[in-house]
Order: sequence, then C-alpha cells, then structure tokens
Amino acid sequence: MKKPFISLSFLMTLNIAVCQTYWQQEVDYKMVVDMDVESHQYEGIQSLVYNNHSPDTLKSVYFHLFYNAFQPDSEMAIRLKNGKDPNTRFQVNFDTLQPQNQGYLKVTNLKQDGVNLVPKTAGTILEVPLAKPLLPNQSTEFTLAFSGQVPSMIRRAGKNSKEGVALSMAQWFPKMAEYDFDGWNAEPYLGREFHGVWGNFDVTITIDKNYTVAASGYLQNKEEVGHGFADIKKAKAKRGKLTWHFVAPKVHDFTWAADPDYIHDIYPGPNGVDLHFFYKDNPEIIENWKKLQPITASLMQFYNNTIGPYPYEQYSVVHGGDGGMEYAMLTLITGGRSYEGLVGVTAHELAHSWFQHVLATNEMKHEWMDEGFTSFISAYAEAAVLEKQDDFPIESSYMRYFALARSGNEQPQMTNANRYSYNYAYERTAYSKGAVFLAQLGYVIGQENLSKTLREYYREFKFKHPRPNDFRRVAERVSGIQLKWYLTDWTQTTNTIDYGIQSVVETDEDQTEITLRRLQEMPMPVDLLVNLKNGQQKLYYIPLTIMRGQKENPYNMPWTQLEDWSWANPEYRFLIDLPKEDILSVVIDPTFFLADINRENNLYLQEERETSSKAEK
Repeated sequence: MKKPFISLSFLMTLNIAVCQTYWQQEVDYKMVVDMDVESHQYEGIQSLVYNNHSPDTLKSVYFHLFYNAFQPDSEMAIRLKNGKDPNTRFQVNFDTLQPQNQGYLKVTNLKQDGVNLVPKTAGTILEVPLAKPLLPNQSTEFTLAFSGQVPSMIRRAGKNSKEGVALSMAQWFPKMAEYDFDGWNAEPYLGREFHGVWGNFDVTITIDKNYTVAASGYLQNKEEVGHGFADIKKAKAKRGKLTWHFVAPKVHDFTWAADPDYIHDIYPGPNGVDLHFFYKDNPEIIENWKKLQPITASLMQFYNNTIGPYPYEQYSVVHGGDGGMEYAMLTLITGGRSYEGLVGVTAHELAHSWFQHVLATNEMKHEWMDEGFTSFISAYAEAAVLEKQDDFPIESSYMRYFALARSGNEQPQMTNANRYSYNYAYERTAYSKGAVFLAQLGYVIGQENLSKTLREYYREFKFKHPRPNDFRRVAERVSGIQLKWYLTDWTQTTNTIDYGIQSVVETDEDQTEITLRRLQEMPMPVDLLVNLKNGQQKLYYIPLTIMRGQKENPYNMPWTQLEDWSWANPEYRFLIDLPKEDILSVVIDPTFFLADINRENNLYLQEERETSSKAEK
C-alpha cells in the first residue's frame, strides 16, 4: 500500500492557520464633500489607506454603494415585492419613484497607489480587482471621486422627511467592505444591517451656510462655523456655503445630518462627555427635547456602570428622518414623539454605542447580539431613569418571543439577516429572542455573574468584532459553567423550552415524590419553589449535567441543590421530606426568567388538583 503524500508546505500552512490569532482590518478615510441642497446631489473625493492585517493575500477589494439600493430595479426593491409579509418600515412604492427621488452613488477615477483600476458596479457593491495584490501586513492607498444623489426618505437615509428634516446622510459614501476570518462581507444592501471596518475618518463637508450639520466625530473648526458649536458673530462663508471639518477616531462608520432649522443644545454628560442635541425648531416638540437632555446623561451613566465607560468625548442625539438608527457617536431618531417615546428610542439607540459601535458584531450574521443585547439593557435603563415600578421590564421581549415560537414561522437565530422568509420573524428573532437570550442566561449562571460577564465582555472585546462564541467563553470563565449547549440550542435551532410538573405523590414514609418532565427538546436547569400551607417556602435547584457546574443561590433564602438532570432523560423524580397534605403549591421558575412556552404546567395547586379529582369521581 502506498503511503499518502502530504507536502511539507501543506503542513506548514495548516499549522499557521491553526495558530493564527485574532486580527482585524484597518482603514483611514479622508473625504472632501460638496453638497447642493437644492438638487440633493453631492460630489466628493476620497483617499483611503487600507491596512491588510489578515494572513491572506488580497487580489480584489469591495466597496458598498448603499444608495444604489434606492432604485426601482434594485435587489432591495425586488425583495420588498417578493417578501412573504410586508416590511412596514418602508413607506414608499419603488415602482413610482421618480428619477429625482431615487438614490445613487457612482465612483470614478479609482486608483490603487496611483495606478488606474477597472471596477465593476453590481448593484450596491463595487467589485474592484487590484492592480497589485495586497500582501499580509501591507497597506495600500485607494483614491477615487464619487457622486451621489440623496433619495426620498425611504429607509434610514434620505431627504425631506415627513417631519421636515432636510438631510439624513447615513451610509452615503463608498464604504470599504469588511474582510475577516470568514472572508469578504460584500452582501447586497436590502435595508437591514451593516458590518464595517475599524478605522479613522477625516471628513470635510461644504454645504449651504444656513444649514446646521450634526455628524460623527469632533468638529475641528468650531470658531469658523458657529451654529451652536461656538458663539461667534458671523460664520466664515464662501459663496453662500460653510465648510465643516470633522475627525472621528476608532469608529467603523461616519454619518451626518443637516437642516436649516435645527436647534443645537449641548448638555454635560458623565465623565466629561458632551451631549449634543439637534432638533427641529418646532414648538410642539421643543419641551420634550429639553426634558430629554438630562435623561440622556442618566442613561449614559447607567450604561457606563453596567457595561463599561463610553470611550468617546461626545455623543449626539439627532432629529432625523426614519424611526431610530444607531451610528458612530450619534443616533438619528424621529422627533415628533411623546416624551416617553423619545426616551425609549434614545435609550435603545444610545445602548448601541456599546452593542455595535464599540462591540462591533457582524450584524448580518449575528444581528441578535446587537439588537437583542441592546433591547435587554435599554429596557432596564429606561425603567431606571424613568423610575418605573417594574420588577420585570423585559417581559414584553418574552411575550414577543413566545408569539414567534408558536407562530410556525421561526427560523434559527443564526440565520443571515437577509435570509429571513418573514420580516416578522426577523424582527422578533433579532430584538426579542436576542433579549431573552441574555435575560435567560442570568437565570442559568446567576444575575451577578451575568453582570460580571457584560463588563468583562466589554473590557476584552471593545473595538473588535466579537462573535457568539467569544461571548460564551467570557460567560463560562466568569461563571465556571459550561454553556455550549445553551448557545447551540438557542441560536442554531428553533428548539423550545417546556417543563411541566407531572405529579406530586405522597409516599409511604411521610414524604412526597415530585415528578417533573421535559416536554420539548431544549434542556434547562430548574429552580423549583414549594409553598407550604403554613406560609413557609422551600427552594430546590436542579442543575443540568452538561453544565458541569452550578450557579450560586440568587435568592435571599436557603435552597436544596439536587442531583443533576441528564439531558437524555425527559423525566426527573425526587423526594422531599414533607407530607403532601402540607403542600399548597409547587412552582417551576418563580422568577419567570425561564422562557418556558407553556407556563400552565409549571404550577401545581393541591386544592385545585383535589377538587378536580373529586369532580372526576
């Protein structure tokens, strides 16, 4: 028999791949942009230094051209027509969109280190074969000219919104696609999520002198523009325009908005952070926006305490054209809301500064880590700053998840954001099921360990692109509990949780045998409360064998830890040293953090059972 031939070079390559540590790409943008507020068209020049920190030689690169999605024949328009349920976030019929209201982004004169390139535009992606391959640990410079047209306010970006905001400029420039361990992330834009390259932005925007500009980063020429950034008598306009110069370090996005009627307030935030508020000069909303300012400072302090310190020197809450959407150092939100609605959307979008804009998860693959974690933490933050008497602020996320699980339309949480068959399923999975993942993790490892996990996760992975497994391993190190089973079942399957009390039977020895049953596929540890007729309570804790550990008692009363429950066994029996007649009720999960889809079988009431038995006789 011949020996298999394996080359030495293959073995060396394999060893390098196995030993490869974490890496991420890096970009440095310089952009000069001129905006015409009448035509809503703009011209720009971009210089981009791209640093290849990967172990791979790159022969092509890709740019996102997001505004090309706002055309009648785009993939986004086609997807909207063919979706199984309507996407209510889109209010415009693409088929009737006139040319002047469509969006586009065009690139010309693209060069690599001064050498002309021949790119190809494929919808919202610019495919760019390189003149010279980019080797590992090398950098190259791209220069290009670009022109764009701002679309009608359709989704996230646009002009002249229903609330009168002139320009919401999100995803407006040729943006380098991310290349990571999984290869190029050059997904077409369908109105969903983003993934970007960490870097630094230097952006100059020239626009009508009457327009106030809110943007990512720090304004470098406050004394030249004024508009609430500096108290000056007259701005330095040229030919009716002002030039705004912003620098944004260590971000993966740059966004701006502009309007001639913005009120601009600055409010002191925690740790010396300046909070900027830009909102329309509309008497109906001014009071709410004034009240929002100290609340935003309180929200930031809450996130600083629970996750980690906000790492930038400013944050802007900007009246924009579409719902609410997070961006680097700012959010765009609609402003004509109730006070509580304004606080709610700000609480959510501000939390994204941690879960997305510092912990930059790939939203196309793991959108639930951003939207879900944000929904979880913002629910508690909102309850705290508004002083709501709410012991379970995350309840609405559980209710929405339960509805999803029973709908028959659920897809695994690891589904690509663009591949959900139903918009309903995407929304409930990303936001609600993602929030329940985190809330329920506190049930598994203990609330104190969950808090420690969030802080350690932030400390270890800020300014990186963490993946689900990264978060799992942090939680394991903090808690000492194995969690692969939890991440697998919750995110890679649509398995559900259903535990029930099968029987409560008195034995011959003045004891009571309780039989529990796992009725669905997903395993979970069980907290069990026994209420006695004399008013006393007994707590029991049943860990899972596959946890290889157990949580500390989170209750302010003693509990009895029972033998582990093995996943393969759907039934679990144990004895308590009490006669059945002393038992008033037995409750699975008295905290309600267990996402059990049928809580009716979580409760045993002896009087009801006895009454039912007599009626049957």
